[in-house]
Amino acid sequence: MEILTEYEYQAVILSLKVAFYAIVWLIPLGVGLAWLLARKEFYGKSFIDSLIHLPLVLPPVVVGYLLLISMGRQGFLGEWLYQYFGVVFSFSWKGAVLACIVVALPLMVRSIRLSLESVDTKLEQAAATLGASPIKIFFTITLPLTVPGIITGTMLAFARSLGEFGATISFVSNIPGETQTIPLAMYNFIETPGSEAEAMRLCIISIVIALASLIASEQLSRVTARRLGGAK
Repeated sequence: MEILTEYEYQAVILSLKVAFYAIVWLIPLGVGLAWLLARKEFYGKSFIDSLIHLPLVLPPVVVGYLLLISMGRQGFLGEWLYQYFGVVFSFSWKGAVLACIVVALPLMVRSIRLSLESVDTKLEQAAATLGASPIKIFFTITLPLTVPGIITGTMLAFARSLGEFGATISFVSNIPGETQTIPLAMYNFIETPGSEAEAMRLCIISIVIALASLIASEQLSRVTARRLGGAK
């Protein structure tokens, strides 16, 4: 008896692939933006902060539509990327990754920013007085103390990417084997009479993966916090 059909297996593997690549891009992007918002004061900071968090309050379909008209093959950015670099996001798993990056970025930035703001700046100032460069201070003091927030943000963004539906289907459609992740495959099963068992299997898999991500996040955060506490 098969646990998963080939159709379901493809959706699960594609979801994990999309979520993984989204995280690869989100970690440096999230750290950079969080540091900028937490450590710097500049004109337009409130606007940048609001823009980053906008996907949290916008309907996912709106996010997908905006990606389509901007990053699609005929979009004002997408056309340029295709013409000069041959990069195509629409109707491709790469577009699904981009959609996940946009919708999960606020979770990543928020978690890392809160962690950054809890770092004692006196430690950074003390290192500076001893002659450490800003880059060395960041990588030897600031970044290690921010690890719990990075772990939390990573796991939340990973779980959010696995569950992304609206922006993905609006931007890259629902193509089996190419853009059809777990939520999109579930949508197909729900719309198909007699496919309740298949939909339930994918539902259970989604819950298990998301729950495992959150539990792992909590455990890793605790371990890291204990180690950082012992190092002080």
